[in-house]
Amino acid sequence: MKNLWIALVALIVGTQTVTSAPVAAVNDSLIVSAAESDSLVAATDSAEHKRGLMQRFFDYFGDANKENNKKFDINFIGGPYYSSDTKFGIGLVGAGMYRMAGCPKTMQPSNVSLFGSFSTVGFWMVGVRGNNLFPDDRYRINYKVYLYSFPTAYWGVGYDNCCNDDNETEMNRFQGSVSAEFLVRVARNLYMGPMAAWDYIKGSEIKGHPELFDGDSLRMNNYGIGVCVQYDTRDIITCASRGIYFYLSQMVRPKWLGNDKAFYTTNLRFSFYQRVWKGGILAGDLKGEFVFGHPTWANMARLGEQGSMRGYYEGRYRDKHSMAAQLELRQHVWRRNGVVVWAGVGNVFHDGRTFRKLLPNYGLGYRWEFKKGMNVRLDYGRGRNGESGFTFNINEAF
Repeated sequence: MKNLWIALVALIVGTQTVTSAPVAAVNDSLIVSAAESDSLVAATDSAEHKRGLMQRFFDYFGDANKENNKKFDINFIGGPYYSSDTKFGIGLVGAGMYRMAGCPKTMQPSNVSLFGSFSTVGFWMVGVRGNNLFPDDRYRINYKVYLYSFPTAYWGVGYDNCCNDDNETEMNRFQGSVSAEFLVRVARNLYMGPMAAWDYIKGSEIKGHPELFDGDSLRMNNYGIGVCVQYDTRDIITCASRGIYFYLSQMVRPKWLGNDKAFYTTNLRFSFYQRVWKGGILAGDLKGEFVFGHPTWANMARLGEQGSMRGYYEGRYRDKHSMAAQLELRQHVWRRNGVVVWAGVGNVFHDGRTFRKLLPNYGLGYRWEFKKGMNVRLDYGRGRNGESGFTFNINEAF
């Protein structure tokens, strides 16, 4: 803008001089040459172009959480991040919302999240997940697809093995996973339907204690089919402020589907959301995973996932069964910014005798409203013996 004013003043002064005196008497110091004028105009255009780019950048994120009439509204955000498991990296997440033809605006939209990240330790992940809601919310399709490669560690199976730091075994884990549920509304807020899942897992570059794998193959395909029940009164799936959510599923993986070993998995989840004061929401979550039959090392129930027991190394604690509970207070602070604090407890166990060995969990986090009803979150959690970690993701933990 400064360059623009200089150019205008110079041009005005130059014009007045030319029209009031003979050319030979014109003061050269008051005349802006053609070359200098071109330079000033170019500098002005460059400044305006930079300002335009910056303005579009801020407008992009400033408008991301506003209502619009787009049939498919999606925005992306990316940048550097740090996770205790994967260290420094670059992440990109995309959040999209849409309504199928025939869905009124009074109905909550369908959602889709795309994610990708690459870190300095060689970790990478790409994937997509979402909830597709049909007109009148009579049907739902929930899905998740991802690929990742992760230089990770393994401590064996069972609470005692997993607590033993000397058991740490380095490995590289590659996994591809596809899962989907087709739900039909059978009563108000109650859904039932079939589900299917496929996983490909490969462990390699084992350094440490290979005997902890109990002779299981390091490469496997797992195929599963099952049925699930869902009761859902949440106002928004991705960022609920009120309501309850109950989920129960039974997945079977028999040998005749192509599995190396036959096993069966029951998943249970109950969550509630309640406003407690202006901008404050109290949320609670109880989840359990129970595996029966003969699961391999890769198919055990685990703790330390990003939505539960945040701060624990993902997958360090594993056994045939796991349970975790947490309470979280979410507080809107200012404009699109919010904070959360939580406390919880969980454990992995083989049977009732080891159920009493509990693991504590607590932490705090920051929330930024990326889109209406979809937050970007950064959480820092702590656990047993000071174990801690950061997680960066989109949507609430539960």
